[in-house]
Amino acid sequence: MASAWLAAAAFALPCSAGAQALRSYVVTGDGIAESLTGTPGDAARGRALVLERTSTCILCHSGPFPEATFQGDLAPSLAGAGSRWSEGQLRLRLVDASRLNPATIMPSYYRIDGLLRVGPAWRGKPILSAEQIEDIVAYLASLRD
Repeated sequence: MASAWLAAAAFALPCSAGAQALRSYVVTGDGIAESLTGTPGDAARGRALVLERTSTCILCHSGPFPEATFQGDLAPSLAGAGSRWSEGQLRLRLVDASRLNPATIMPSYYRIDGLLRVGPAWRGKPILSAEQIEDIVAYLASLRD
């Protein structure tokens, strides 16, 4: 559950100078209401990303992926994610889950500042692009059961 200050706050996050440009977004309450790209993502591409080891989703999460072996059990199942969270809530969880839970082990997929222990290959760039975030949001929002 988001803390009381988070529920009442709105943040505008500009692109970071000197690093790969991130698109601006606004956090309101416990979500990012507007698409990072201004367009909806592609759910089929989002599903493929969730199943890729690059995104690391299924290292911690399980879900409706019968073809995927060795699904994680450290985090909530992604089954029914679209029934539990709005697109905005899903988007913030992907962009920077630490805004909702500072002790989370979930990576900040679209953040580059203020991170600790970042490998040299990932410094100054997000793990996922804005387009990839939107694709995953579209897929997770489609999971209603």
